[in-house]
Amino acid sequence: MAKNDIPSSLLMASLVLSVWAATANGHNITAILDSFPDYSVYNSYLSQTKVADEVNSRETVTCLVLPNAAMSALAAKHSLAAIKNALRLLVLLDYFDPQKLHDIPQGTTLTTTLYQTTGAPGKEGFVNITNVRGGRVAFGPSSPGSKLASDYTKSVRQIPYNISVLEISAPIIFPGLLDAPSAADSNLTALLEKAGCKTFASLLVSTGLLKNFQSAMDKGLTLFAPNDEAFKADGVPDLNSLSSADLVTLLQYHALLSYTPKDSLKLADHSISTMATGSSGKFDLTVSSQGDDVTLHTGVDSSRVANTVLDDTPVCILTVDSVLLPAELFGHAPAPAPGPSSLPPSPLPSTPAQAPAPKSAKAPSPLPLSPPAPPNSSPAASPQAASDKADVKNSSGAAEIVRSLATLIAVAVAALWLLLM
Repeated sequence: MAKNDIPSSLLMASLVLSVWAATANGHNITAILDSFPDYSVYNSYLSQTKVADEVNSRETVTCLVLPNAAMSALAAKHSLAAIKNALRLLVLLDYFDPQKLHDIPQGTTLTTTLYQTTGAPGKEGFVNITNVRGGRVAFGPSSPGSKLASDYTKSVRQIPYNISVLEISAPIIFPGLLDAPSAADSNLTALLEKAGCKTFASLLVSTGLLKNFQSAMDKGLTLFAPNDEAFKADGVPDLNSLSSADLVTLLQYHALLSYTPKDSLKLADHSISTMATGSSGKFDLTVSSQGDDVTLHTGVDSSRVANTVLDDTPVCILTVDSVLLPAELFGHAPAPAPGPSSLPPSPLPSTPAQAPAPKSAKAPSPLPLSPPAPPNSSPAASPQAASDKADVKNSSGAAEIVRSLATLIAVAVAALWLLLM
């Protein structure tokens, strides 16, 4: 058989499968920048602030990177929370390579950034890109009259239409961007109450867990705080009927002893151990995501992650729509609360960190973690529906099988083509 006898459709399928297999795993911004020591400081702060996870969760992005001198000058004057805001404003949610920068229609455009997805008012989270005299491309805040104080200096790396990395001369700053709340200066109960989580805050105080959480803030803490309405929902147990130890365990189940912001949760590929895990058992959560929506699964119920109250490395406070009920305590439907009422203080057990084994029967383990769905370039998406354990496992296995088969087919067809040339 001659080379020309090979059906063109087969060759085209081979090409498509090869490209698909090569790009199936997306991009990794820190791995890309590891090859460029001139951006090692910038790369380090991408990891510390977890902005790298946000970048990697997007299908199409442009990263405006700062050389070490410019990044060091920014980091020397501001907290990690402020640096995180600045880095988010440097991640454009569109693909710009050098040619596109120089071919902007009418010579100027506004483009959205990761910072806009945090709930920035108006167009604060947009960046102005303008072609100025002499082929210079400049960047600045979106507000009218703002200075274009940052210049495009060179291209670093492109994976076409997936990720583009461009060097700029200086950070893009607007008034208020770097005024981020700091965990060190924050009152935990005040933050929770302001976020509509007064019941959760009062329980932390009455059980004495507030001190435990405050101590953990230095090394790493993530809180999932149910709002006040969550405690009034059907199916939530009567907290007055719980033992002191079980109440403490329930509250500890809403905390992680690590800094895990929302976008890091999206990329979680394993069950997550909560603060309640100890000698009494494993109290884990699993995570599913769709676009920008993240859902926590306990094995008894599920809850959407709603809002970010505080995101200051190493502390993150997130609100959730439902009380998280661990299967280890509530394997069967818990006794409902008699009705809305004020919750009396519950004394803290002598060893809160090692709560006694729960009295209720142990339920089946929580659902296995489903792989993150392909992120949506739009910041809004419909909530992730809870899925059946077998479906999650089968879909994950099927994806791996399809990826492996695609790679094998592409290699085999390419080899056959070369042999017949």
